[in-house]
Amino acid sequence: MGLGLGLLGCPTELLAEESVRGAPRAEKIGWRLGCQAYSFKNFTFFEAVDKTASLGLKYIEAYPGQRMSKDHAAAMGEKLSAEDRKLVKKKLAETGVKLVNYGVCGLPKKAADSRKIFEFAKDMGIETLTSEPGEDALEMLDKLCGEYGVNIAIHNHPKPSHYWNPDAVLKAVAARSKRIGACADTGHWARSGLNPLECLKKLQGRIVSFHFKDLNQTGPAAHDVPWGTGVCDVAGMLAEIRRQDVKAVFSIEYEHNWNNSLPEIASCVAFFDQIAADLQR
Repeated sequence: MGLGLGLLGCPTELLAEESVRGAPRAEKIGWRLGCQAYSFKNFTFFEAVDKTASLGLKYIEAYPGQRMSKDHAAAMGEKLSAEDRKLVKKKLAETGVKLVNYGVCGLPKKAADSRKIFEFAKDMGIETLTSEPGEDALEMLDKLCGEYGVNIAIHNHPKPSHYWNPDAVLKAVAARSKRIGACADTGHWARSGLNPLECLKKLQGRIVSFHFKDLNQTGPAAHDVPWGTGVCDVAGMLAEIRRQDVKAVFSIEYEHNWNNSLPEIASCVAFFDQIAADLQR
């Protein structure tokens, strides 16, 4: 589409500098860019928060099981004690980062078990639970969504995951409220041999959130690359999301170069904000 192509030839160092201010132009159209803490799975959650803040970003998606901090061995999730939850909230407040989403988490068919996760989400100010629940649990979960004011975004791990194809997600959510929709993982679609842009078009009206990615190639062996340099047509996807007028959280889930991914993630932030600016012209 030719959007933002000038960024592709920029040195990573310049992109990193540019990205320190976050994505303010994207915010103007209701796009909240943040990090999925799994991008920093080799670090603690507190370190993931610090890395997110260093990019100028204000949002983070936690995932179950990540060590809370170097000083606290507790794992992120609904089993956090009241005291540990206070420490997490304090860390977030100090850094100006908001915990908006949580997942990919399990949501059991037994209502009492899922309720504990919803109570955790409500307590922590989490807007959306990212999950791959069984279709037979969705009626019950929809009621919990309404009760707690928390969304569920159905995630698509690559095939043979149940929800690898957006058709399966659409079938699952057809009879559900708008609080249940898709967490569009663009990279996993490409890993499954699907065209991410076409998948987004299929899901119009049911997208809740994103695990946003660009990959070096299609297929299961693919790995993440800075946005705009891979095969996923990031500019085209963002144009489509803008056309649909989706206002959502975009979680950067960068699953490559695990110990030193920050410069590459900074490139993603800069590219994203430039495309957002181009789309507003």
